[in-house]
Amino acid sequence: MNKTLIFKSVLLSLFLMKAMYAFPQPPEKLIKITVSPDHADWLYKTGENAAVSICVWKDQVPMKDVPIYYEISEDLMKPHKTGNIVLKDGTFKLPLGTLKKAGFLRCKVTVNYQKHKYEDAATIGFSPEELRPTTQRPKDFKDFWDKELKKVAEQPLDPRITLIPEKCTSTVNVYHVGFRNNWAGSRMYGILCVPKDTSKKYPAILKVPGAGMRAYHGEIALASQGVITLEIGIHGIPVNLPNEAYTIGGGPLLNYHDKGLDYKENYYYKRVYIGCKRAVDFIFSLPEFDGTNIVTFGGSQGGALSLVTTAIDPRIKGAVCFYPALCDMEGYTHGRAGGWPHMFKKPQYCHPKAIETIRYYDVANFVTDIKVPVFMSFGYNDTTCPPTTSYSVMNKMTCPITPFIVPDSYHFMYPEQREAAVSWALNLLHE
Repeated sequence: MNKTLIFKSVLLSLFLMKAMYAFPQPPEKLIKITVSPDHADWLYKTGENAAVSICVWKDQVPMKDVPIYYEISEDLMKPHKTGNIVLKDGTFKLPLGTLKKAGFLRCKVTVNYQKHKYEDAATIGFSPEELRPTTQRPKDFKDFWDKELKKVAEQPLDPRITLIPEKCTSTVNVYHVGFRNNWAGSRMYGILCVPKDTSKKYPAILKVPGAGMRAYHGEIALASQGVITLEIGIHGIPVNLPNEAYTIGGGPLLNYHDKGLDYKENYYYKRVYIGCKRAVDFIFSLPEFDGTNIVTFGGSQGGALSLVTTAIDPRIKGAVCFYPALCDMEGYTHGRAGGWPHMFKKPQYCHPKAIETIRYYDVANFVTDIKVPVFMSFGYNDTTCPPTTSYSVMNKMTCPITPFIVPDSYHFMYPEQREAAVSWALNLLHE
């Protein structure tokens, strides 16, 4: 095995160990329900009838005479069929029908056993490659963002870098960093990990966050193998505070994703998108950076930020995106699933000003500007960032895409998904 392969293998193993704690994992339960489509890939053509086999397991043996409740619905829509069945022989084949237009059909099964409730589902796709976003890109979309990015580019970064001695290792320096965002009092914060060997220049990974607010600890293991890592928060709050400090998420920043919807200039995600771009500027200012190789990496809200940042900054070499949020958010106003944070599921948000504003921030309206490779992974059972919206955005991309679709996954990733993503990113960084 040559040195390059050894390097990548060790780097991958260490990063995956860290990632085990950074992303949610699928749960294990005493009672397991399997809802198995009669197509192994969970895909059908529109107009084609589908069915699922339902089985309830205990101690890895099918349970007989167990009552179940089922619901059949289009992706995140109200159920159009429900029913109760007793699995006399331990299994039952349930016809689901079909869809006449591209989309997803979900069969959710519930079992009540000894005062505990168990649920699982299968979400099957009908010609999902034909899905397209319902949102429309505003005519002045590019002008709006070019203007905003030009304004911030004229402002100094004012970086402040503080060593965290207790986190440093023999090979990595760890810093808490802050830099100016889109106005003088607005700052972004993150944890920067830099290899100590100053005789080399290094590629970089910008890790963008999922929703909420919390402390971050940095990707020290990854940096120890020769990669600069910057893990950022988006709320203008230092990311090295005690956990109690982040209870602000239940106060002033509660439902931050809904704030400022009446005007595109004031929407909360304006500072977020610009702040991610500033994080790239910060990485390019580092003397240890090789000046070329940088990849964005994130899931959910972070998946959206990974794509948006790559769209607005052509210096980025590639993006890793898991189950992206903020995709085709107005889908609900067209009678189908919309993306997280699902504000248009609520009537009070379905007014023209809010819809006009959100179009300047919908991931679907950014992705045609991405010209570099993207690794994209999601599951069909995800009800936080539904497959209807993920497919709609992926189908609109014109850049090279490496898809890793895991039909049975919800809003989590399996270790194999992480492994594939990290391997893809490292290969891209070291080309």
